[in-house]
Amino acid sequence: MKVFCGRANPTTGSVEWLEEDEHYDYHQEIARSSYADMLHDKDRNIKYYQGIRAAVSRVKDRGQKALVLDIGTGTGLLSMMAVTAGADFCYAIEVFKPMADAAVKIVEKNGFSDKIKIINKHSTEVTIGPDGDMPCRANILITELFDTELIGEGALPSYEHAHRHLVQENCEAVPHRATVYAQLVESRRMWSWNKLFPVRVQTGHGERVIVPPLELERCPGAPSVYDIQLNQVSPTDFTALSDVMPMFSVDFSKQVSSSAACHSRQFEPLASGRAQVVLSWWDIEMDPEGKIKCTMAPFWAHSDPEELQWRDHWMQCVYFLPQEEPVVQGSGLFLLAHHDDYCVWYSLQKTSPEKNGRVSPPRPVCDCQAHLLWTRPRFGEINDQDRTERYVQALRTVFTVESSAASHRLMKKIFKANHVEDKVHIIEKRPELLTSADLEGEKVSVLVGEPFFTTSLLPWHNLYFWYVRTAVDQHLGPGAVVLPQAASLHAVVVEFRDLWRIRSPCGNCEGFDVHIMDDMIKRALDFRESKEAEPHPLWEYPCRCLSEPQQILTFDFRHPVPPHPVRAEGSIELRRPGRSHGAVLWMEYHLTPDSTVSTGLLKPPDDKGDCCWNPHCKQAVYFFTSPDYGVPRGGPWTVSYTVEFHPHTGDISMDFTLSDTLEDGC
Repeated sequence: MKVFCGRANPTTGSVEWLEEDEHYDYHQEIARSSYADMLHDKDRNIKYYQGIRAAVSRVKDRGQKALVLDIGTGTGLLSMMAVTAGADFCYAIEVFKPMADAAVKIVEKNGFSDKIKIINKHSTEVTIGPDGDMPCRANILITELFDTELIGEGALPSYEHAHRHLVQENCEAVPHRATVYAQLVESRRMWSWNKLFPVRVQTGHGERVIVPPLELERCPGAPSVYDIQLNQVSPTDFTALSDVMPMFSVDFSKQVSSSAACHSRQFEPLASGRAQVVLSWWDIEMDPEGKIKCTMAPFWAHSDPEELQWRDHWMQCVYFLPQEEPVVQGSGLFLLAHHDDYCVWYSLQKTSPEKNGRVSPPRPVCDCQAHLLWTRPRFGEINDQDRTERYVQALRTVFTVESSAASHRLMKKIFKANHVEDKVHIIEKRPELLTSADLEGEKVSVLVGEPFFTTSLLPWHNLYFWYVRTAVDQHLGPGAVVLPQAASLHAVVVEFRDLWRIRSPCGNCEGFDVHIMDDMIKRALDFRESKEAEPHPLWEYPCRCLSEPQQILTFDFRHPVPPHPVRAEGSIELRRPGRSHGAVLWMEYHLTPDSTVSTGLLKPPDDKGDCCWNPHCKQAVYFFTSPDYGVPRGGPWTVSYTVEFHPHTGDISMDFTLSDTLEDGC
């Protein structure tokens, strides 16, 4: 049986549905999962184990059998912890069949098959009774259903159903409680991820200011959270307008409601400024007394920053207020946290919501199209004044080709807001369908592109610009200027401070053998993903360059896409000692011989290898198959590569190999 999977096609600039082997989607899910990251999260694992031991002990102290319901068991780790702690039996629910099958094997390998039953169902489908999945209700509820936003994976509906149908009243729960925290801040950098700023352009007639449409200014934005590694945001990038405030808590040992709710917190601003952004995170207490706590707090709000646990499966949240609002130091305000069953959003009020009788505002909905078309980094990229200045060109008449109807409408709004709608003609066509009549019989003298396309996932997917240039080749006049003139693919070998964990085998987790999970991930990667790079915003994931940046391939946009593959083979010399976890690749666009825009490194690495990445772009990471190769002192050591551009698909294949000499020196 075959399945259809969506993949970005750089030759057309669109997502296309391709027929794949029936196992492809399963391998993709496993290969890109967070299972390895969770197993490496020692703080999480230890706190869960402590909480489970305490819960089982409390039940035993009451003279009862300890019957555990584990929702979202994954590898079965938490159920094995429960049995080891003395639980009499565990019912472990896992809806993803390949994961459930792996859990059965892991449980068996660790000798717990007689005490743990894996149920391959959604928890809402589990039945109770003599002929059901469980003979009776459980008295201990263990779950790990949380995402960065806490409730985004459906934790509230799952808990609500479990309390009504699957567990006893006043059961023990691990975790016992979750609390969501918020801090109101002013941040031009983070606000640039949500709104368009005026763009100042120097022309021969003085400065010209390009303003966003009023509709975009008034738009409340999209309700979706922007989850990032907040520890990588410098405190100099924001001004705290409030202390950290607990906004709401959920007691998982009692009946949970998934109904919409609003929670308010009164505060006095610490400083005057413009309220723009709410930073948010949560912690979970594994016991009723709150002595066993696992927190997602960033370093400036952490009780012990030295013990900060890196994790990628839980990060921190950035929320944008519907509009920025002025606040005055010491003048009381109310911050409101709203949530439905899956989503959280925030608003600011001057008076108590209880006193003014206002109905809780609905979830914000974007009505300007921009928040639906552009990602948060894309907003930041457009607002990057330095980048804009590199693109500034004097143009008398512009024909803009835009095949997306939604983008077409948004561009028209921007042109109208700046009174240039009579000078800019949007042609809503695919480039290959462009005719001379569309250009009013004129030849194109300047072809300009960023390039940026919403369907691009990896840096080279924006080579769609080259295919557009090729499609309109017949419409280019003699000596036509193409901007950018060219692009180049670059690579550097790096050592990650933490990101390596998402691809590193775990082996043994808190005394339990999970090699089966490691093997499962490896097989999934070997299916295809081990030969593919994956996108990561590296400004969030610190790393050191072990080599100098190296140009791998070049693409000349002054000429059409060549008919034959472009291949490069070579080696990268490793000049600094460290652990070679993988290669990072990015594109650089050469606007002119003297002006380049990089989607990767913004400057050469320093002597220690520390690097500065473009914060608006995702770079491509090719993880080495064996991520623990060491680079000893006294090299040089090398990584050989083969990289090939395939013009018929627009994709780039690659292979990086650590030399035998390097392996012997580990």
